[in-house]
Amino acid sequence: MKTQGENIMNQNKCPVGLTRRELLARSTAAGASFVIGAGFLASPNAAWAIETAVLKPESMAALVQMARDIYPHDKVGDEYYVIALKGYDSESTAPAVESGIEKLNARARAAGYENYVSVGWEEDRVAILRSIEEEAFFQQIRGGLVTGLYNQKEVWPIFGYEGASFEYGGYIDRGFNDINWL
Repeated sequence: MKTQGENIMNQNKCPVGLTRRELLARSTAAGASFVIGAGFLASPNAAWAIETAVLKPESMAALVQMARDIYPHDKVGDEYYVIALKGYDSESTAPAVESGIEKLNARARAAGYENYVSVGWEEDRVAILRSIEEEAFFQQIRGGLVTGLYNQKEVWPIFGYEGASFEYGGYIDRGFNDINWL
C-alpha cells in the first residue's frame, strides 16, 4: 500500500513551496482522532472524547471524518459532529454502520490507502464518498446529519443564526435584514 506521502508525491498534488515539515504537520492534523483502548475515541487537539457502546472506535472516527467531508465547516468543532453521530452507536444501527464503514474503507484501500481516515486530502476522500453516494448507508448518514448537526443550538451562533423569532414577532421586525455573513 502507498503511504499518504507517496500518493502526494506521485500525484504531484503537493503545493509549491510546501516543506517536508509542513507536509508532515498537515498529514498528522488530518488524522486528528486517536483510538485509546476498546470503545474510546479522543481528540488530542480538542477537549472532547467519546466512549462508544456498540461501534468500534475506528468506525466512529471514520464517521466523524465522513461527516466533516459531507458537511465541511472549518469553524465547527469535531465535538458537534460527534454529538450528531452518537445516535448511530446503538444495537439497532451499528451493524449497518459497521458494514457501511467497511465498504468505505474498502474503497480507500482500492485507492491505495490503509482506510478512509488515513486519506489525507479532502479531495480524495470526497471522491471516495461520491462513489458510494447512491448507497443507503451514505444517504442515512447524510440525512441524519442535517438535523443532528444543524439542530444543535450551540452551533447556531457559528452560522449567525439567532434562533426562532416567532415569540419576538417574527423575522420582519427582528433580524430580517441583518445578515452580514452572506
